Amino acid sequence: MTHEDLPLPDYDNLPTGSLEARIRTLDAEGVARLLDYERAHANRVAVLQILEHRADALEGGAEPSSGSPLAAAPEANTGRPESVQPARTEGPPINPPSQGDPTNPAQPRG
Repeated sequence: MTHEDLPLPDYDNLPTGSLEARIRTLDAEGVARLLDYERAHANRVAVLQILEHRADALEGGAEPSSGSPLAAAPEANTGRPESVQPARTEGPPINPPSQGDPTNPAQPRG
């Protein structure tokens, strides 16, 4: 099974909390496909527990919730916000200590 065959877009990059919410829209087959993929690839314990718990719930009669697993992911990185740019986040220039630096004249003592 490849990444493109998964029922959730960008599955490998979803945070665990988002994954838990998104799998609620899947049926038992979709959860089983994710379980198989997870076991064959990352095999993350926390993710396996979430998927197994959801598979058990679906087997016990739970229904998939409404919504689309293809919905936009607010947690996805959409790029650097405009307000966070190196020119705005750099600190003031520093003057290194004069000890051992022949290019830096001694600082006046006050």
